[in-house]
Amino acid sequence: MSVLQVQDLKKSYGKIHALKGISFDVPEGSVFGVLGPNGSGKTTMLSIILDVLNADSGSYSWFGKPASPELRKHIGSLLETPNFYHYLSAVNNLKITNSISGRGDEAAIDSVLQKVKLYERRNSRFSTYSLGMKQRLAIASALLGEPKILVLDEPTNGLDPVGIMEIRELIIELRKKGHTIIMASHLLDEVEKVCTHVAILKTGTLVTTGSVDDVLVDEDMIEIASADLLQLKNVITGFPGNTGVTLNEQTIHIHFPKGTAKPEEVNNFCFSNGIILQQLAVKKKRLEEKFFELTNN
Repeated sequence: MSVLQVQDLKKSYGKIHALKGISFDVPEGSVFGVLGPNGSGKTTMLSIILDVLNADSGSYSWFGKPASPELRKHIGSLLETPNFYHYLSAVNNLKITNSISGRGDEAAIDSVLQKVKLYERRNSRFSTYSLGMKQRLAIASALLGEPKILVLDEPTNGLDPVGIMEIRELIIELRKKGHTIIMASHLLDEVEKVCTHVAILKTGTLVTTGSVDDVLVDEDMIEIASADLLQLKNVITGFPGNTGVTLNEQTIHIHFPKGTAKPEEVNNFCFSNGIILQQLAVKKKRLEEKFFELTNN
């Protein structure tokens, strides 16, 4: 089942075409990453599905129904870092957020603080929090009212490695608890670690969308190594069916059409040519590599 269906969304700012008719579905229970270079239309698209901006044309629906204030209550969002009061505790900041939004009660505040692992620091001033803790509190704010869907724009922006790891683990945990998460990000390595599905945008155009595995796997690749890499490269170039051989610092990558790689045959071929492999593994292309390939960067 899809929780969000986007159909032919278009948006222009004068002569600038921010979105040029994009369409995709977000499966229920997924972590859906929206990727693209600066100016690709990520934030514009998120702003439209959250009713912050109006599209010029096209449509979108939540749970198969047109957007409405009632449906909006089931969607938590973080488009930019909220302005919390630095001298107030996490609990008191969320009380203010709750009084404005009308989502949840005091019991809900304790619940969301437990979800983001801030309950033990619930009475500490916001000013004493690390960057990662502040971002977790922002996500706690989005979780008020138990929304089924979270929409997050660059949730790890500006964080140090520890903060990034904290948000990564939180997103994985929230998915396990039944939330669907839609997130825009430029940190490709983090997206690869947490996302199940992805849409890649470039200058307002949808380049590709699908599960992360489907987007990445358009060829097979086997990584091998031996004591003499140059000798190995000369031999393995003659292996039938390969579409290319790449020599790296410590390994060699052999490329094949999708679904045709056979590691055992590679091993036997090398052995029959007098080479004993020290390493042999089936590899997949990294999201970063695929992203740059698709966006021609």
